[in-house]
Amino acid sequence: MRQGLARWAYQECFRLVERVRDTVVVGSGPAGYTAALYASRARLDTLVFQGFESGGQMMLASEVENYPGFGSGVMGPDLMDEFEEQAARFGAEMRPENVERVDLRERPFRLWSEGEEEPVLARSVVVATGAKPKRLGVDGELRFFGKGVSGCATCDAFFFRGKKVAVVGGGDTAMEEALHLARYASEVLIVHRGEALRASRIMLERAKENPRIGFVAGAVEEIVGDGSVKGVWLRTPGGPERFLRVDGLFVAVGQRPASDLFRGQVEIDEDGYVVLKRQTMTSVPGVFAAGEVADKSYRQVATAVGSGCMAAIDAQRWLEADIRSL
Repeated sequence: MRQGLARWAYQECFRLVERVRDTVVVGSGPAGYTAALYASRARLDTLVFQGFESGGQMMLASEVENYPGFGSGVMGPDLMDEFEEQAARFGAEMRPENVERVDLRERPFRLWSEGEEEPVLARSVVVATGAKPKRLGVDGELRFFGKGVSGCATCDAFFFRGKKVAVVGGGDTAMEEALHLARYASEVLIVHRGEALRASRIMLERAKENPRIGFVAGAVEEIVGDGSVKGVWLRTPGGPERFLRVDGLFVAVGQRPASDLFRGQVEIDEDGYVVLKRQTMTSVPGVFAAGEVADKSYRQVATAVGSGCMAAIDAQRWLEADIRSL
């Protein structure tokens, strides 16, 4: 009884002056929506800044077959619609705006959405801004994304059974993508710039030993097709352009965590990932991170959902402990 009254009094002290959210989630991919679902079900006053690209990278996924519960697969945008609807049903408020500035140096935390002068105040924050795959920046890349162009072999290799595909990149990620694709595709060509490959020795050896994997020196200039990818034009080192006929192109030139908004506010490592100190808590108590903005290893829908759940539970427990300390 006393704890309940203390919590109510603590919240109302802030709200008498200005509304302070229990939890603000920044990001609306699988991790963000899951964090919002768990926070709102815990009766926390929850706000989600979805961003102008609501749904994250999943909005570009043609079909998701590796997320449990959908025996026949599910379209990425449909899955994100379900996530959003479920979080909203339990009271999470959605705002389709980008956050352009944050101040996490003192509490309550302050977040400014784009074009707004007054900040949103928050007792806790969940950073779920995800990561963006690095693009080649060539003609046809965006037009054929999800129609033969992909950034995830684990997600899409199944759709290229018996087909010829190319992987662009020269690091360990490219080798891993090629090795996974070789389980399905009839032929996998690793397209690299002709310089010394950056992949580790062991990964390079594994790729070279696979009879379905070959190497092509060149830089992709254009991706062509009609309704789907039919091939790519390459600029070869010291030679003429070359047309490479393939049914799919996997871009494996790395990804960039969407963490720039939080630089100087929380600890971020040299690769741009938010550093987690205890479970999902960042270097700032009361600020948590979930999904690909903090995940270097897995980068799957299922793991993003799990980390979103963890971040919301961690935030709830931290808020309860904070109240008890009064």
